[in-house]
Amino acid sequence: MEPMGTPSLPTMARPDTQFDPLRYRHELTAILDAIDTLESVNARSIEKLLKRHPKDGRGLFSRAQLIAGYRALAPEAGWRTPERAFLAKLRLRPIRTQSGVAPVTVLTQPYACPGRCIFCPSDVRMPKSYLSNEPGAQRATQHEFDPYRQTFARLSTFHQLGHDIDKTELIILGGTWSAYPERYQVWFVTRCFEAMNDFGLEPPNGSPPRHAPRPHRYSQKTVDGTEADVSYNDLVGSGDPGWEGSAGAEPLWSRLESAQRRNEHARARCVGLVVETRPDEVTAPELRRIRRLGGTKLQMGYQSLSDRVLVANRRGHGVETARRATRLARRAGFKIHGHWMPNLVASTPADDTEDFLRLFDDPGFRPDELKVYPLSLVESAELMRSYRAGFWRPYAAEELLRVLVFALSRTPRYCRLTRVIRDFPGPDIVTGNRTSNFRELAEAELKHRGLVPLDIRAREIGAREASVTNLRDTPYETTASREHFLEMVTPEDRIVGFVRLSLPRVPPPEGFDELRGAAIIREVHVYGTSSPLGVREAAQHRGLGTRLVREAEARARDAGYGRIAVISAVGTREYYRRLGYADAGLYLVRPLPVDDEGTTVEAASVAPPGH
Repeated sequence: MEPMGTPSLPTMARPDTQFDPLRYRHELTAILDAIDTLESVNARSIEKLLKRHPKDGRGLFSRAQLIAGYRALAPEAGWRTPERAFLAKLRLRPIRTQSGVAPVTVLTQPYACPGRCIFCPSDVRMPKSYLSNEPGAQRATQHEFDPYRQTFARLSTFHQLGHDIDKTELIILGGTWSAYPERYQVWFVTRCFEAMNDFGLEPPNGSPPRHAPRPHRYSQKTVDGTEADVSYNDLVGSGDPGWEGSAGAEPLWSRLESAQRRNEHARARCVGLVVETRPDEVTAPELRRIRRLGGTKLQMGYQSLSDRVLVANRRGHGVETARRATRLARRAGFKIHGHWMPNLVASTPADDTEDFLRLFDDPGFRPDELKVYPLSLVESAELMRSYRAGFWRPYAAEELLRVLVFALSRTPRYCRLTRVIRDFPGPDIVTGNRTSNFRELAEAELKHRGLVPLDIRAREIGAREASVTNLRDTPYETTASREHFLEMVTPEDRIVGFVRLSLPRVPPPEGFDELRGAAIIREVHVYGTSSPLGVREAAQHRGLGTRLVREAEARARDAGYGRIAVISAVGTREYYRRLGYADAGLYLVRPLPVDDEGTTVEAASVAPPGH
């Protein structure tokens, strides 16, 4: 690996905003006419058409240019294929939105992190734990970490590639969200919402967005993991980097709330908002602030459920802290997306398999989603010292494969195993796994053993049609609640949609009085390619979500609850209002009939009958 020199900004190809479809009317019409007559297309059939009708006599039109041509020429062309089906033929990477939403990932700018983890990358050009060569990091750098520009550009890319952006999940990554000043948090989320609201209404046409922050000043030094003289925090600092609203956060809150109200009816509605943080930063006031921002899901770094391993890696908190954070977040209705790392210092493959079992055997955890990040060593990590001294080694490929196969086989059906490898760019890795398709290898080995993964991601229906579905309930206990994972599945056990119903068994966190006495719907999700609001296609917008909500309400009523709350995203508020829910603080709440025995709401708030 080449040594790190003076940091430089990575570059990425920018979208082709200068393409004029009308200039190529003849060629594009010929291509699109042919596609219109085909019942189905694939990459090879489209490539033949592109070669038959080249751009400027020699080049090939891109898929984005074909889509732009379709949108410009369709009003006068009279093609028989409906627009939705036509765009589906042209769409690049349809898997991006086959989980039902368009994921828009944005990064915060570099800022001091409260953690001292020895395995964490310390690239001062990036927020803590990220590397400048990662695709999402490159996009953030290209837009100088400006939240508006990042969000708008990502929506534009989805649109240009034929994806629907009506239902957008905003994923905010970058170090420890809770460590950033409140005014930065409010400003950042506000600008993301303003970009979603403006998309399709006020295209910037390449001009800088209004209220842009001062560009981040990159340190001209780097962190060398083998040295102890300078740290990431020393270089990036924790002072005011010059974002808008530096005088305080209060004036920005009203602006955020205005942007949120507008987003309830925007073209790109935020149907989920995710932030990542550390367990030792999760408190009741912090959860309240995240909820006020519109947050619905927490990515939380467990890394290990062994105190011995956490100490050896200088994680800075213990297992009980992570258990408490999970209980607080779940009781407040958040979805829990855990991070877990095999191959840490002081661990072995055998230790890791035992540790993975704890994630789901311990009722203090049992996350809704999970990312598995086997440790890969980069030069800026302090772990370089242990590696050079011979105190740590990466697992061999066979050892890592055994751990990942075990993880895939033991993830329960209520959890979505989002990722099994941290896909660092190969040149940045000093030692450790460089195989980016390790999940495929693990799934192949699992199949070879005659085993079938049951996690949500392995069972998503994707673009398949679902004509017959059955309701399946997977109940499980946590330290905060009795959970019911209610899913609609096909006879082949493909998951079409689900609802997470939480029946609390402890009082809500301090400051969450609107949840007292209420059951909680923590998530409703319907799978299938993301469709525009109001368009009935595949599994989406056919009433399945409403059926799941009503089933959750019936279960909560039978358990003795008089009210049910939902942790609604900003963009789904109108949907729940139409189902009879009303705004109550930071949640939407609907009363439920009292059962025949007159069970009170107060009694159900602590210990529902039968639990």
